[in-house]
Amino acid sequence: MNVVTCRALAAARAPDPEAADAAAFADTLDGLDAGLFLVDADGRLIHANVAGRAVLETCNVLLEIRGQLMACDPIVSQTLRRVFAACGLGDSALGAAGIALPMVGLDGQRHVAHVLPLTSGPRRRAGAGYSAVAALFVRKVALTISPRSEALRDAFKLTPTELRVLLAIVELGGVPEVAAALGVATTTIRTHVRRLFEKTGTARQADFVKLVAGYATPLRDIGGSQ
Repeated sequence: MNVVTCRALAAARAPDPEAADAAAFADTLDGLDAGLFLVDADGRLIHANVAGRAVLETCNVLLEIRGQLMACDPIVSQTLRRVFAACGLGDSALGAAGIALPMVGLDGQRHVAHVLPLTSGPRRRAGAGYSAVAALFVRKVALTISPRSEALRDAFKLTPTELRVLLAIVELGGVPEVAAALGVATTTIRTHVRRLFEKTGTARQADFVKLVAGYATPLRDIGGSQ
């Protein structure tokens, strides 16, 4: 559980209203490295933390148009609208962990968006001050082997090379690019990709983004059992 987010949820649960007001909550959220956006069921932007405002200023991945939070990619925007609406209805199909979406910026950089419903338990109380039904986290994909990546390696019994190829596919997006970056033949990367499909139970390279995002989101374990 992310320490900064624990503080935010603890503030939201505090019995003293002054200690749990929107300003204090916002200050805590500003400590998150990921861009964070609180939205209502109609996709209206209720609050963005410091990193989130920086994302909006680039106009590269997300935009705020007349108060609406939109992705630069129209298809991703449509998906986000459906997900936000589902959060507003308390759609259990989203699950407590939310969903992850791959995003590509106008500059070609890859990002991961994670939508976390704020419709149960402490999450409901945390979002209530903002009339928010969902939290959207956006971060740039980084080709680093973090402790959470090691957890993914252990979960699927990946070799160190397979883990590196998996992260490289997420970061770079294609077999030729990964082969060039790692200095090996494309046939070697294709062999690793086939093994990754088998071990992870995925069928497409795009599924790797969601898989990695599930182990990298800062709120993966928060509110999962209320």
